[in-house]
Amino acid sequence: MKGSIKKWLDEHIGRLTRVKTEQIHPAQAFADIAAVFADMPGTVALMSGGGSDSARFHLLAVKPWLTVKAYGRRLEVSTDDCSMRFDVDPFEALQLILDHFAVSEKNIELPVISGLFGYFSYDLKDYIENLPRTAVNDLSLPHICLYVPSLILIRDRWEEITWQCIPQLNGRDFLTFDDWVRQGGCGAESLAPGAAFSFRSSGDLRAGLAKPSYLAAIDVIKEYIVSGHIYQANFAQRFETDFYGSPFALFRTLFDAAPAPFYAYIQAGDHHIVSTSPERLVRQTGKNIETRPIKGTRPRGNTEKEDQSLRTALLQSAKDDAELSMIVDLLRNDFGRVCRVDSVHVAEHKRLEAYVNVFHLVSIIKGRLRANMGSVDLIKAIFPGGSITGCPRIRAMEIIDEIEPCQRHIYTGSIGYISFHRTMDLSIAIRTATIVGDRLLFSVGGGIVFDSDAEDEYQETLHKGRSLINVLEAEGKKGQGKNYVWRNGRLEPIETAKVPLSDLGVQYGFGFFETIRVANGTPEFLAAHIHRFNHSWKHLFKKPTPDVTWADIISQVIKKNGLSETIAAVKLIATRGSREHPPYDHQLIVTARAYTQRPAISERGGLALATYPHPRQSPLADYKTLNYLYYYLAGKWAKESGADEALVLNPDGSVSETNTANILMVKRDTVYSPTSPHVLGGVMEKQVIACLRRMGYEIKAQRLMPAELFSADAVILANSLIGAVPVIALDNEWLCFNQYLCQNLCRYVQQGNGTNQDLTI
Repeated sequence: MKGSIKKWLDEHIGRLTRVKTEQIHPAQAFADIAAVFADMPGTVALMSGGGSDSARFHLLAVKPWLTVKAYGRRLEVSTDDCSMRFDVDPFEALQLILDHFAVSEKNIELPVISGLFGYFSYDLKDYIENLPRTAVNDLSLPHICLYVPSLILIRDRWEEITWQCIPQLNGRDFLTFDDWVRQGGCGAESLAPGAAFSFRSSGDLRAGLAKPSYLAAIDVIKEYIVSGHIYQANFAQRFETDFYGSPFALFRTLFDAAPAPFYAYIQAGDHHIVSTSPERLVRQTGKNIETRPIKGTRPRGNTEKEDQSLRTALLQSAKDDAELSMIVDLLRNDFGRVCRVDSVHVAEHKRLEAYVNVFHLVSIIKGRLRANMGSVDLIKAIFPGGSITGCPRIRAMEIIDEIEPCQRHIYTGSIGYISFHRTMDLSIAIRTATIVGDRLLFSVGGGIVFDSDAEDEYQETLHKGRSLINVLEAEGKKGQGKNYVWRNGRLEPIETAKVPLSDLGVQYGFGFFETIRVANGTPEFLAAHIHRFNHSWKHLFKKPTPDVTWADIISQVIKKNGLSETIAAVKLIATRGSREHPPYDHQLIVTARAYTQRPAISERGGLALATYPHPRQSPLADYKTLNYLYYYLAGKWAKESGADEALVLNPDGSVSETNTANILMVKRDTVYSPTSPHVLGGVMEKQVIACLRRMGYEIKAQRLMPAELFSADAVILANSLIGAVPVIALDNEWLCFNQYLCQNLCRYVQQGNGTNQDLTI
């Protein structure tokens, strides 16, 4: 299999022939430049703050020409136009890639000119040591996520010089920073200070462990210490909250508030990483290496006297001194596995470092690699870092898995770069958040020894996460309690909104919903949506429709959730309740969330379909019922198949719709709407058809087979959130698509919003 990877790299990528490095003179702040690339998958920003000698460089890696992700032994490597999967040890694959793209390190003064940027999850430990796996992998994110950028920007904070590094691949030159500015990929107007990025959160944190459970877990660790299993273990708990908006805005807010040497931002496509770490795992320059463990933390004081008192207490703490000394010994042994024996030494011990919100005790251990040892050998010798596992490391990791319910993923893993010229700098991912969908997760922990006070350890986890918690709580106050819903006449937090188990909507999915796009506080085509909502109510519930002013209710929900100046997706939900006679117990619910365009639309200009193998025919398809499992599973299957949407067929094999949208086929001067025994006509579909008719197209409704889509001039998907979007592929075969037509349709529809309501009802 290793040979297969090498063959694939040779055939599909080739070799790195040279790297061009030169000084540039951008007028913009480094963070403003990073903001322009922040939403592009594969962007990695490594920023340094404060006065530490570890905080010299800002690095920005963008527009990757190679992506490397590993899920255990399943390795996925991809370029812009091809991808491949292999079954291989992730570290063996990493070594092959480093060897394949190696460049001469002679006369390289910069920390990195080309290489792999990204992260290693803590759970890679299972591919270094043979450990029992008892924690749940609830995130299913990569163990390794690395990108090889086509452009690296390096800002030397000490010398105030900026460099760009552009690789040459088989003689192919990539775009320079100036090229991006000139060609509009990084327009000058986008580089203006204070680019429009924002985020929202309620700040309501949910702990993975209740406090009594956390305290009980520390008792378990102490029992293991007493029985001789370990001397110390790092125990952590995970917090979770809602998150909406720009992860880069969070990153920048945190950096401005409390800069530290190893800030990191990673746009990984389906998730983001935001790290505020102060701790270096390892740095390599040629054969010289160093690690800087942190053990011992105190919060900063509110007054100068209190600050000095906390500083002195940390320096005089026998517990923290013992913990740091223990970890220093562990790391010296780790270095001894790959270094010349006479080279390993403690360059500095128990140095106090002051940050905005905490004091830390830090030691510096240095060594020189043996002739036959390289970056991958070094990672395997020291990973995960001893300061965040325990001593002895292997038994400590077993106990951590036993008492922590979920796998850590990025927490206490590593973030940084490994170059193709024998340099490396990796942080330990503490004070690090993962953003997946509308959830933000982060863990905080501490080293537990026999004389640890359980209550103090619990409070220390809060101190360590305070910078992130403070920012989230502040944003929650700005948003007046984000994540509110309207239910049966009242605004209430979504966490406390309840639907009775006796409700037929819960038991059988007896209910329906309507999704509405709201732009800057204004619902789009509201009358058409309410008409369809009332139509479903009459046919399914057979009762009088609700006598409420939906526009006012939606306005309340939008304002309460702080979504008045953005695009939001509002959902109206109705459940049947359980009563046949008044007083009825229907549930009327209105929710709102921030809406951002699907990445596939902005990246590829359209959506790819895959034909769902299970045809659908049900009278319930005439309504948007809560019995939506078929469509949910179809969409899930499409994503697992590498597509964006599932093409849903009728029992006779003809085209019906997709799992979220109506479908239209354009051929010459005619637009075809597929006929289906049961399908719900869309509000946006009707608007698009009306626009096409005004543009001179003839509209026909007829039976369509999937094969006919390949001869079309364009295939269009339409729903209220995405508008009109071209289909670019079906079952991995390209379709003809007309992005210009869809852009015009969306513009015409928006121009008609509120003025052509009669087109839809």
